Amino acid sequence: MTDVVKVKTGNKFEEHGSYSRLVAVDNLIFVSNTAGRNPRTKLIPEDLTEQTLQVLSNIETALASVDAVLADVVAARVFVQFPEHVETVMTAYGERMRGINPTLTMTCPPLGSTEYKVEIEVTAYRGASKANVRELQITL
Repeated sequence: MTDVVKVKTGNKFEEHGSYSRLVAVDNLIFVSNTAGRNPRTKLIPEDLTEQTLQVLSNIETALASVDAVLADVVAARVFVQFPEHVETVMTAYGERMRGINPTLTMTCPPLGSTEYKVEIEVTAYRGASKANVRELQITL
């Protein structure tokens, strides 16, 4: 029998939109689009680098609730509010995710509020961080 775990954070949007922050189906883990709101202060950092790092910290906390780690992430989708912010977000994201190297989609759609400068959604596989990894270099 497959195990499914649905994680809620108590965020009002999860209730209003009827969704879970994270859903784990056995070892496959989906984390909803996540903003950079600090869970302790309830504030979103104005600084773009800080906001990006807060998003990743929030994702890391959600993953920990199902015994997974950021290094288990295998795919990421990064949504940047303004195209001129892509370079800054990419730099902060790249520094934090260096060595994990999941697939990446980065795009610039309008987000739910201009307060959100970046949101990130990930897919993880519990235990991927401990797997034997083989990197291939190809030419496209």
